[in-house]
Amino acid sequence: MAMNDASKPEGSKPEGSAAGPDAPGPLDGLRVLDLSRILAGPTCTQLLGDLGAEIIKVERPGGGDDTRKWGPPFMRDAEGRETTESAYYLCANRNKRSVTIDISRPEGAALVRRLAETSDVMIENFKVGGLKKFGLDYDSLAPDMPGLIYCSISGFGQTGPYAGRTGYDFIIQAMGGIMSVTGEADGEPMKVGVGIADVMCGMYASTAILGALHERHSSGLGQHIDLSLLDTQVAWLINVATNHLTDGKRPQRLGNGHPNIVPYQTFPASDGHFALAAGNDAQFARFCAVAGIEPLATDPRFATNAARVENREALVALISEATAKQPRRHWLESLEAQGVPCGPINHVDEVFEDPQIRHREMRVPMHHPEAAREIDLVGNPIRYSRTPVAYRRAPPTAGQDTDAVLAEILGLAEEPLSAYRSAGIIGG
Repeated sequence: MAMNDASKPEGSKPEGSAAGPDAPGPLDGLRVLDLSRILAGPTCTQLLGDLGAEIIKVERPGGGDDTRKWGPPFMRDAEGRETTESAYYLCANRNKRSVTIDISRPEGAALVRRLAETSDVMIENFKVGGLKKFGLDYDSLAPDMPGLIYCSISGFGQTGPYAGRTGYDFIIQAMGGIMSVTGEADGEPMKVGVGIADVMCGMYASTAILGALHERHSSGLGQHIDLSLLDTQVAWLINVATNHLTDGKRPQRLGNGHPNIVPYQTFPASDGHFALAAGNDAQFARFCAVAGIEPLATDPRFATNAARVENREALVALISEATAKQPRRHWLESLEAQGVPCGPINHVDEVFEDPQIRHREMRVPMHHPEAAREIDLVGNPIRYSRTPVAYRRAPPTAGQDTDAVLAEILGLAEEPLSAYRSAGIIGG
C-alpha cells in the first residue's frame, strides 16, 4: 500500500521526482534543433529536453549564446577561477548538446540544413527574416521537410508594423501592460523581478510545439509557429486585462493588493510583514476571529468580497492595525491552524531551505566537467507518475558536442570535420 505524503519520512523523495539520466521521458525519440539564444527559446527547449527530447543547440563559433557572458556570477573551475559560463546561461540550458557552426558561411548553413532534415522540431529567435538569406527560414525548408515543425520566437511577431523591431523582456513588459499594474500605487511603474515575459513566451512555445506534434500524427505535416513576446505578454495579463475589457476602466497599481479579492496582500506584523490571502467569506471570518476583530466579518461594509473590494482602503487600515500587534510567527501559526491561507515572505536563499521545497527537490545538483563542484540548478516542477523528468546533461560549454553530433547524426568522419574546423566553419 502506498504511503501518503504525511506518512513519508522526512527527506524522502516526492512521487514522480526526477529519474536517472538514462530513463526515457515522455518525449524520448524527439529531436529538436535549437537555433535560439537568450531566454525565451532556451527556456522552451530546456523544458522539452527535461521531458526527454534530444536538443541540439546551434551556436556561433567564438562566443556562442550571448548569455554565457551575462554575469557575474559565473561558474568557477576547480582552481576557483571564474569561467565564461554565467549563472544566467546555466539557468536555461541543461539537457542540451552544443554545436558551434558559422551559418553565415554556405557550408555552415548546409550543415544546419542537414541537421534540420533529421529533426522533428526547429526553433529560432532571429530577427524577422534574418534566416532567409541563409536558406534556413521556414519557407526555404518546408518544401523538402514537410513534417518539420518550425517555431519562430520574436519580440513582436512575424507580421505587423513592429515586426522588424528587436524585443527585449524589459521593453515587452513596458509595452505589454504588466508594468502599469506592478508596483506601489503612488510609485513608478515596475517590472517583474525576473524575465517573466521571456519565460512565459518559452512556456507558450513549448505548448504550441506539443500541439503541433499531436496534430502531425493525423496530418503527417509540420507547420510554422509564429510566437511573439508582446502577444504572450498581453495574453498573460489574464484577469487584469479582462477586467478592463469588461468595464472599460484603466487598471491601476495596487502594490501587493489584488484587484478582485480583499484581503489578499501583505500586512505588517510587529517584526516584519507576512502574506495573507482570504479568498472567500468563510476564510475572512476565520481570520477576523483569530485577529480579535470578529465584528468586521458581519459589518455590511466587509461581509462580502464585493463589499470588501469596494471598501478596500478602510478594511486594510483596520486589519493592519490589528496585525501590527503580534509577530509574524504568531500570525503564521495561528492562521495556518485555522485554515486561513498565509505565508512568510521568503528571500531566495530562504526558499531553497524551506522543507517543502527541499522535499520537492527543486534544487538540482548536476556534475559539470569544468566546475569546482556540482552546480545547483532549479528543478523542473512537473511530476509524472510513470515517466519522470530526467536531468541528463549539465549545460554544455560552447561547441562541446560539435564533433560528436556531426559524426553521429550526419556521419561526418574526422577528415571533413578537421577541414571544416580549419576553415572556421565549425568550432568546438
